[in-house]
Amino acid sequence: MSKSALDDFQEQVSQLLIRHRSVLDVISKTQESTARVNRALTKAITECGCIEVIAKKQPYDVNKTLQENAANLDTHLTGRLCDHCQEVITAELGKNLFYLTALCNLTDLKLSNVLQSESQRLHTLGVYNLS
Repeated sequence: MSKSALDDFQEQVSQLLIRHRSVLDVISKTQESTARVNRALTKAITECGCIEVIAKKQPYDVNKTLQENAANLDTHLTGRLCDHCQEVITAELGKNLFYLTALCNLTDLKLSNVLQSESQRLHTLGVYNLS
């Protein structure tokens, strides 16, 4: 998504955010929307069954580099989201993005700048960014 598209989305969120103008409303709605994303993914696993979680301890050899170890790490997901689950999860992620953008609006942050800053941080830190 281009910077102007992000800016347009942020402006659209600003115009639509009427009921939940309070930062307290927005942070609670952000938390709620994150829970709904998690629930939608869980339902894809437990109710639909289009994807499965098959988890076990990740193999990690301290004598190998991070890149060498990455080839042996797994997502623990098997299968593909069906069309219905993909639609539901996409909608929930969109709502989550809406409230994250609303939080940017309330704190006078540009979503495009947040994304650019995080991208630069990831580029600089690489695989060490999760520390």
